[in-house]
Amino acid sequence: MKEPKILVVDDDADIVEVLKLLLEAKGYQVTEAFNGKQGLDKVHEQRPDLVLLDIMMPVMDGWEVCRKLKACKKTADIPVAILTARTEEEDKERAQKEGAADYITKPFKMEDFIRRVEKLLKGSDLSGNWHCVILS
Repeated sequence: MKEPKILVVDDDADIVEVLKLLLEAKGYQVTEAFNGKQGLDKVHEQRPDLVLLDIMMPVMDGWEVCRKLKACKKTADIPVAILTARTEEEDKERAQKEGAADYITKPFKMEDFIRRVEKLLKGSDLSGNWHCVILS
């Protein structure tokens, strides 16, 4: 059985490194990108099973990345998770409108984070109707 591929897109190298170590320890293949454009390019090159996406990034923000992924037939089915420190209800609503599968706020418990990643990879939609997960 192949290891699921996860793309982590965040401009904070420390966050990317922590998530990469955590996810690789659980047996996932992890690729990283440090801005929205890089992330979008890597999705098209590598077709990950899940995208963990920050909102506030240089070059292209997470909202635009998620919107473009969901608008493209080749990538619309890839779950995207938003991982952010932003807790405003408007952001959660926007994530859902943009097609996010989940909205994970920082700080988070590692066990909860892994559980949510596993559910997203299994095709379980935590919200019942989202399609994208974003890191911020």
